[in-house]
Amino acid sequence: MPTPLPHQPDAGEGPPVRYAYKASLIGSAHQFELSDAGLSWRIAGRSGVWDYAGISTVKLSYRPVSMQQQRFRADIDNARGGRIAVLSTTWQTATLMAPQGQLYRDFIIELHRRMQAADSTAVLTGGLGPKTYTAALALLAALAVSMTGLLLRALLTSEWTGALFLVGFALLFTWQVGGFVTRNRPRRYSFDHLPDALLPQAAAIKRNET
Repeated sequence: MPTPLPHQPDAGEGPPVRYAYKASLIGSAHQFELSDAGLSWRIAGRSGVWDYAGISTVKLSYRPVSMQQQRFRADIDNARGGRIAVLSTTWQTATLMAPQGQLYRDFIIELHRRMQAADSTAVLTGGLGPKTYTAALALLAALAVSMTGLLLRALLTSEWTGALFLVGFALLFTWQVGGFVTRNRPRRYSFDHLPDALLPQAAAIKRNET
């Protein structure tokens, strides 16, 4: 179910909300703040403040990597052509990418709340682009046909070990890639209902914390 924005009488104002993450081990953290003045950011020595009404697009997506399956991303553009990316994970060591699910979720929800209060006309989208998504579906279909053919051949020739391997591989592939494709279905959403599939969820956040 979509996530509704919290209702507050003075939705355009409130205490500052901060978020930061490290995109790599080298360099400083990307820092963001939501204040009455707008979305403030500081990235690699550059900084700026974007008025909420001047934000033109927000695109949410699910971007898992091998080191962190619960990884989400928000791409934010302004009317002057600037773009910033906000990730739900941060690098801590060479072998540890830590999740920041709750902080990221709170920041993204609050950003949408303040944009709505500023009467933003931003385009809100989620998932992959339509062309990329179609290409991904075509690739999955081709792989499914190939895997089915190999499985039938293994069964007909009594190659039981090979058949079991193919079944296991297909289940793992479906769990990982299928989830990515399902979550990243192209969509438009509104300020009142953010897509839950493209935000960290409470159950996953609790698992990562434990």
